[in-house]
Amino acid sequence: MVDSLVVLKNLRRLTQEKLNINPINMIRKKEERNGPIVIDLTGPDGNAFNLLGLANQFGKQLGWDPKRRGELNTEMISGDYENLLQVFDREFGSFVILER
Repeated sequence: MVDSLVVLKNLRRLTQEKLNINPINMIRKKEERNGPIVIDLTGPDGNAFNLLGLANQFGKQLGWDPKRRGELNTEMISGDYENLLQVFDREFGSFVILER
């Protein structure tokens, strides 16, 4: 009979080798990202409230005044989720990619 502990250890070792994981040091440095910001709409980042928050944050970073950010927020919530995405993409699509 096969020892299940041996099987699990071998499976773990093979998985670590395949994924190139060093079991001694599982903390890695954050890689610098170049290029556009990518938002996965199928995950929690695609939540409408998150996108509204990002729109406000990006507006601040772009130097928009509170009135302009408020108008954008109003336009984004004036319709359904697809409208929110279209407005977000129109305003920030030059540096943000939305993935479905």
